[in-house]
Amino acid sequence: MKNRINTALEQDKDLLSIYFTAGYPSLNDTVQIIQDLEKNGVDMIEIGLPFSDPLADGPTIQDSSTIALKNGMTTKLLFEQLKDIRQSVSIPLIIMGYFNPMMQYGIEAFCAKCQEIGIDGLIIPDLPVNEYHEHYQETFEKYGLINVFLITPQTSDERIRFIDSVSNGFIYMVSSASTTGAKSTFGNVQQEYFDRIKSLNLKNPQIVGFGISNNETFMQATKTTKGAIIGSAFIKQLTQNGVDGIESFVKGIR
Repeated sequence: MKNRINTALEQDKDLLSIYFTAGYPSLNDTVQIIQDLEKNGVDMIEIGLPFSDPLADGPTIQDSSTIALKNGMTTKLLFEQLKDIRQSVSIPLIIMGYFNPMMQYGIEAFCAKCQEIGIDGLIIPDLPVNEYHEHYQETFEKYGLINVFLITPQTSDERIRFIDSVSNGFIYMVSSASTTGAKSTFGNVQQEYFDRIKSLNLKNPQIVGFGISNNETFMQATKTTKGAIIGSAFIKQLTQNGVDGIESFVKGIR
């Protein structure tokens, strides 16, 4: 069966992907958030597996992670919450998390569980591409999982081409060298970076993350790429309005 991520990437439109932290704002909000996001037209969802030391995340996502862990979220519980998700949701679901909790669970067992419940891909910011290629790619692919790598403005063309060669979904294009966080607009430096990546003619489409918060940044990011990911701005929305404000938030993006 074709991976849902690849099917989504073939659509003739700019994709909107939303990130949220599992177990936030409340422990049992996970399924409702996913269902509400799909209902309101989101194309893809990143489910954050909270971790005590999230290096790539800005303060908003770090705080949500801390609260989710206090609420009692664990890898095992997330899998339990998601066991019937494919009865109500059909868009791609990606788990974004750090490698440590996955190793503790057991890499093969983690991948098998993802396949069983219908997870399409993983984003693991602290798993280097060489390490993945040498030790884990076979296992991920055995369970039908697409692994998504992050690139930044500092990533060399050579490394980007290597990432492109071992990827089979999309490349997560970090819009700036900093941690995650919402911005109201992008400057020239980001635009030059977007143009530079476009000129590499990679085989995998790119989706931009970090700094997308509104219609303007979404439109800017998708001029040269396939889509955009919103994380911090959505977490802030959940903090302020809980699950009730999802519809108006998504409508405000596009």
